[in-house]
Amino acid sequence: MINDESVALLADGVAASWASFPHDRFVSAATAGLDELELKDRVRHVSSALHEALALPFPQAAEVLRETVNRVRLDMWSGWPATDYVGRHGLDHLDEAMATIAVLTPYSTGEFAVRPYLDRYRDDALKIMHGWAESADEHLRRLASEGSRPRLPWGSRVRWLMEPGPTLPILDLLREDPSEYVRRSVANHVNDLSKDHPETAVRLLDRWRAEGGSHVERVLRHAVRGLLRAGHPGALHLVGATPGSGSVDALVLETEQVAVGGLLRFTATLVAESSGPLVLRYALRRDGSRRVFHLGERTATGSGQTFTVTKSHSFRPVTTRSEPPGPRLLEIVINGAVRASIPFTLIGG
Repeated sequence: MINDESVALLADGVAASWASFPHDRFVSAATAGLDELELKDRVRHVSSALHEALALPFPQAAEVLRETVNRVRLDMWSGWPATDYVGRHGLDHLDEAMATIAVLTPYSTGEFAVRPYLDRYRDDALKIMHGWAESADEHLRRLASEGSRPRLPWGSRVRWLMEPGPTLPILDLLREDPSEYVRRSVANHVNDLSKDHPETAVRLLDRWRAEGGSHVERVLRHAVRGLLRAGHPGALHLVGATPGSGSVDALVLETEQVAVGGLLRFTATLVAESSGPLVLRYALRRDGSRRVFHLGERTATGSGQTFTVTKSHSFRPVTTRSEPPGPRLLEIVINGAVRASIPFTLIGG
């Protein structure tokens, strides 16, 4: 999607905003060798070409980029190199850079570009983002939450954002946002927080529930998914589940040997020990590795109620993870506790 067409769109917009912009030279440099690059390298390549062609002091260059959105309709792919340019080359100009990110983000999110400013300017940058949380534009409100996430995927790490409290005022403003797009970012932000400060995340969600709101339960359920995977007692209490409650009456594998590329099929018969939710996970264990997966949820109306769950787990090879052949252990986890396990073998396909 970052290709000749997206580069040309960005070039058209910048040229319309600044008559001296070397349109053809930029397009030639930005597209040279582009096909050989992966996504983020493409962004950086086009951004570098933009820096060479947009030969102005940063405040003037930023003004040109802000005007660009009035000349062409940028999208994620044409605009991302522009936000990357701001993230890399405006660090001595906080106000101009943040204003430019704010203008660009409705067309191409500035969540990555804002990270260096948070790293360098901490309180001043966070104050600006707090203002964004009160914007009429949902894209800017989302950026206030998404850009300040402690563990933003693909984003540069900002160590102080991993402290337990600096972004909570922003989340408090946005937790009942009318846009699901914004609320989902809030939930993802809290899920990030829970990885380093689980008790802080649980207390925050417990407070939100006590304060009420029409969206609190949905935000809460999405925010605690990581803690539920880890079997955190506080998170289980938040969803009404009794930690450790439930048992497995039977666990059956379709086969004890699964080929790489094949499916592990299993059936578990579960028994409730009390009324309430059963939060179900399964784990696959091998030497040096244990990975937990979603199995479902059931709600028991009383002790002794049984449920049968069938699942197929794919061992199809993927580029981000290798699965070497060898012995494995399947574990069934109910309300945070391992209640049954059974061995199997992964064999070469």
